[in-house]
Amino acid sequence: MTGGSAGAAAGAPWAEFGRRLRSLRRAAGLTQLQLGLRVGYHHSAVSKLEAGLREPPVGLVRRLDAVLETDGELAAILAEPREVPRRTGRFPADPALFAPLPGADVPGGQGAPDPRMWPARLPAEGLVCPLHGAAGCAVPEPGELPALLGGPGPAGGPAPVWGTGAGEAVGDAELLHGLTAVLACLIREAFGHEGRVTAVEGLLRALARWAGEVNSAGRLPYGQLRLGAQYAQVAGRLRMERGQIGVAMAWFGHGLRWADAVHDVPARATLLSDMCTLVRLDGDPSLMLGYARGIGAVDGRRRWTATLSDLYLARGHALAGDAAECRRHITLARRGFARLDRRDLLEAPWMAGAEGAMRVDSAIGGALRDLAVATGDRTAARRAVDATARSRAQVPPQMRGARLLLTLRLADSWACAGDPGAAVAVASEVLPEAVRSRESMVTAELRGLHSRLSGEWADLPEVREYRERLLDAGE
Repeated sequence: MTGGSAGAAAGAPWAEFGRRLRSLRRAAGLTQLQLGLRVGYHHSAVSKLEAGLREPPVGLVRRLDAVLETDGELAAILAEPREVPRRTGRFPADPALFAPLPGADVPGGQGAPDPRMWPARLPAEGLVCPLHGAAGCAVPEPGELPALLGGPGPAGGPAPVWGTGAGEAVGDAELLHGLTAVLACLIREAFGHEGRVTAVEGLLRALARWAGEVNSAGRLPYGQLRLGAQYAQVAGRLRMERGQIGVAMAWFGHGLRWADAVHDVPARATLLSDMCTLVRLDGDPSLMLGYARGIGAVDGRRRWTATLSDLYLARGHALAGDAAECRRHITLARRGFARLDRRDLLEAPWMAGAEGAMRVDSAIGGALRDLAVATGDRTAARRAVDATARSRAQVPPQMRGARLLLTLRLADSWACAGDPGAAVAVASEVLPEAVRSRESMVTAELRGLHSRLSGEWADLPEVREYRERLLDAGE
């Protein structure tokens, strides 16, 4: 590489990834051409990655980590926060942030949210005000947002009330409050309701256009990007639930870039946690470990991000069959959860109290079950039964999806522990609902349970009866 090229790479946003890729490739004794052939990319793409001239696609990172046997090191670099210069006042963001968004462009209007779900103040559903944090901002009434919930404006969205002037207009703040309230309602309604994907993504596209207009006017669209990261996370989760892995990952990637641009630590950590879930569904422990380490790298001073990182590291190591590392991170996660303070719980209210304990036990139960599947360790499976049962007992009645998923996981944990009778008894409670579900995580749990029961115990009467019920439920 020439001196000029080296200088360009040093300042490129993906320079560290490129430097490490080059070092790993050379240590493996491969040329760029040989590595490109092994991962299914042209050698010029490898050259651009090593020069830090392009963002590494997630699928390619997965293959590079596998071919170079890095244990997720390249994925961890990809998950680290990008160095984004701090901007205030009128300084705009990088125009590349407003690159084409995933999927097809669709109108955002899907009717007004249910007024019974409309929050009076923020935070709501864990969403803080994108301008003022957890200050307790009031939100406008649903009737004050007709342009948002109805047809598009001149710019394809509710542009008539979206200011792009030099200062943060009162109307801008009001609309950001209202958009946050709309997202809170959509979160409450979205899971299990068709059409909400269109609603979330339509509003997200309009929000991105607004952010681009503010940016073009020479002002950092701080609130729009923070809220955009939240919308992108919900859009990605909805796509993930429907098994649309590529679109989900694309939305999460946009959310990460927007969170980086405004230094939104909570959004970055939770987006990375969703990316961990996505690659776990795909059965990729190396990439999952990379993203899990990225959560821990977001900010070492925050206990809640360290705890979240340990929970996902435990699941990643379990998927890889590493019992010692899985158990070590479970211990660290429990210790970190017990030490969460007021600041942690302000930023991550979903980790507080019974709900937080439910989530921690759910993750630990999942890790121990995955470890039992990978290693055949029935002691780990029995511990998975205990953790999952505790988690399920704390699920609020309104979280029907979580209860369904945990019931199937509990049944699978019993199967892994060598008790097919208990597994069938637990699964029978929810079998028709599970078969009707279209959520990818529920489908994955049901598939795993079926595999365990149909393998070792296919000839048992209770298992034969279970399979008959399964067929009847699917008709």
